[in-house]
Amino acid sequence: MGPQDVTTAIAAVFIVGMIWLRTRMHYAHRRVGALKLARAGWLYFAAALAALALGWLAAPILARSVWPVSGASATLVRVIWFLATYYLFIAVHRALQSQHIDVFTAAERPPHRM
Repeated sequence: MGPQDVTTAIAAVFIVGMIWLRTRMHYAHRRVGALKLARAGWLYFAAALAALALGWLAAPILARSVWPVSGASATLVRVIWFLATYYLFIAVHRALQSQHIDVFTAAERPPHRM
């Protein structure tokens, strides 16, 4: 794994973090206690990870097929893919919200003991 691969791996982790924070931010107003992932949330983030992994694997092939003359690097294609994934999951979250499907739910609080 070369330095560019390490850089793009860090970028992928950053994108997952940005998707997590942006999505979680929309549930802060409902917060009574801790938030936990709903079933839809697990699927949402699994799909985001799958999209990033697909981009990681497809980037070298796409770079050679789309820009064979210019010699575009896989790193550039990965970064474009990662940013596109981020924006795609903004739209996915909005679609889930329009269907009243929560990604995060309030965690059950243990009973208060005196």
